[in-house]
Amino acid sequence: MKIGDLAKRSGLAASAIRFYESSGLLPPASRGPNGYRVYDEASVQRLLLIQTAQGLGFSLESLRSLIPAQGEGLPHDQILQSMQARLAEIDAMQAVLTAQRLELESLMRDLHAEWQAGRCLQIASAVAPPDPVAGATRRVRQRGR
Repeated sequence: MKIGDLAKRSGLAASAIRFYESSGLLPPASRGPNGYRVYDEASVQRLLLIQTAQGLGFSLESLRSLIPAQGEGLPHDQILQSMQARLAEIDAMQAVLTAQRLELESLMRDLHAEWQAGRCLQIASAVAPPDPVAGATRRVRQRGR
């Protein structure tokens, strides 16, 4: 199939297909007598795999090491290890987001309380400096009331 047909089947732009080919994620297409690229069904499957992996947050660089050259089997252990590492990244991101949510909720409560009392919240007293050890951007201080 020509690149336009592959683009329709994969949902990608022809330029993206050429990019994946030039970056080594998609094996080079054979060329027809007219010089046009000719792709096979395996190219459709590989592009769908790339799209799925990117949708799950895998970088193109990590895909280069995971997706084998044409004709080679997928390295199962390496794929599972990469998936486990991605899950760990997601868990870490969720922990950061949870901490940020708690900080934001606390700050909102403090703002509301101060505004109800007719005062402006003093940010210096409400927010602690960044904690490089914990990796948090800020920690809302617990203030005694």
